[in-house]
Amino acid sequence: MSSDSSRVTSDQFRKAAGRFATGITIATVLDAEGQPHGLTVNSFTSVSLEPPLVLICLGHKAATVERFRSAKHFGINILAADQRRLSDHFARKGHNRFDGLDWHRGKTGVPLLPGVLCAMECDIHKRIAVGDHDIFVGEVVRAEVNDKTPLVYFASDYHQL
Repeated sequence: MSSDSSRVTSDQFRKAAGRFATGITIATVLDAEGQPHGLTVNSFTSVSLEPPLVLICLGHKAATVERFRSAKHFGINILAADQRRLSDHFARKGHNRFDGLDWHRGKTGVPLLPGVLCAMECDIHKRIAVGDHDIFVGEVVRAEVNDKTPLVYFASDYHQL
């Protein structure tokens, strides 16, 4: 570690935070017209067992952040090792991410993707604006788990266990 006492730059922080291996999720939501939206998110974590809470962080510049802000529910689709293409697809900007894609509505209406490691449906419990991101805390109201190997992200690249 550097002993330099100057502030960490955004690039330095991104590199440092990238040293923490994470899973990859697709966070999803329906807009007021019932259209599905989603994006690749690796800033996901469990928060509490009682009640069951998770959180995701979405950048203020994300095209879908307003849809999450106005939603009552959101979905978390934890990707399996064979779903790297899906992660890349939802990370790209400038296209309808659900166009031609297989998905179904969960019991809360949120878009869920087939073949994922886990699909969760969450009621929005709280939204907190911090820095250049919003933290969305969701209470998990439904979860479907499948036995698969996870897709892992570390040091700006995909990995498998």
